[in-house]
Amino acid sequence: MMNIEVFIKQRKAMKMSQTKIAAGICTQATVSKFENNGKVPSLNILNQLCSRIGLTVDDLYSDPEVSVVALRHQLDDIEDALMREDYRFAVKELKNVDIDKVEAPLYQMQFYYLQGMIRTLTNQKLADILFDFSRILDDLDEKHQTIFTQLSYLGSGILYLRHRQEARAKFFFNKVIDYLQQPLTGPEREDEKKFYLRRLTLIFFSAEFLSQQEEFAKSNELIETGIQLCAAEHLTYYLARLKFLALTNAIVTNQPATDIQRLYQETLAFARLNRDVVTELKTAPLMKKWQATIAD
Repeated sequence: MMNIEVFIKQRKAMKMSQTKIAAGICTQATVSKFENNGKVPSLNILNQLCSRIGLTVDDLYSDPEVSVVALRHQLDDIEDALMREDYRFAVKELKNVDIDKVEAPLYQMQFYYLQGMIRTLTNQKLADILFDFSRILDDLDEKHQTIFTQLSYLGSGILYLRHRQEARAKFFFNKVIDYLQQPLTGPEREDEKKFYLRRLTLIFFSAEFLSQQEEFAKSNELIETGIQLCAAEHLTYYLARLKFLALTNAIVTNQPATDIQRLYQETLAFARLNRDVVTELKTAPLMKKWQATIAD
């Protein structure tokens, strides 16, 4: 028996109205009759409606606790680990995802982004990483309409930078930076918190790249954009990493000691607030080196 409640809960979780999910597929009345009266639309329409919210028709016939809901939590846990730089956990959990059984394009894109980024940050094979990102860019999001395209550009930029191919790295980072400079329209088909955290991922790594290129003014502009986004959306996790990057830029560009000390205290405060051990550990040797420099 079809469990229509699975569809309704997922639609509401994605913050989509009946009108919005129906747009370009069917009428709002068709969705209403399906949800309220159990009148099932054609398979073609139902497939499209389910796909729009990351479901498959099969999910409506199965126990949600062992299907799309469990998969969503599994992928989100891996993405959280990636943001925490807990690569060991992310690699381990990613192996437990059977991508061949994932039919929803939204979760396929999330999987290939996570796998590509984790492989990039743990220095795995270039060909495997490029394949992960190409699944998104050339297949799942070939019209480049989702944030996963930008995340794939970002991963490609980091990949080429790590292989000392700066021209190619700059090509992809510039795409991301151009995207970030466009007016922010906000999420459309995904959870808002997740959307903004992914945008912060784009901001942080792009600001870090600009810093490495000694484009400190542009780097600091992005850092400030990230800090403002954290404040506006009540997100704190990336604040420690952004403040650490601002601290690094301040030291390299010989900013006043009072500014450096302030950034140091803010970095530690946010790192401890978010239990960001990695950033906290990075801060101590950076400050020790700076203090030795000013003592000379």
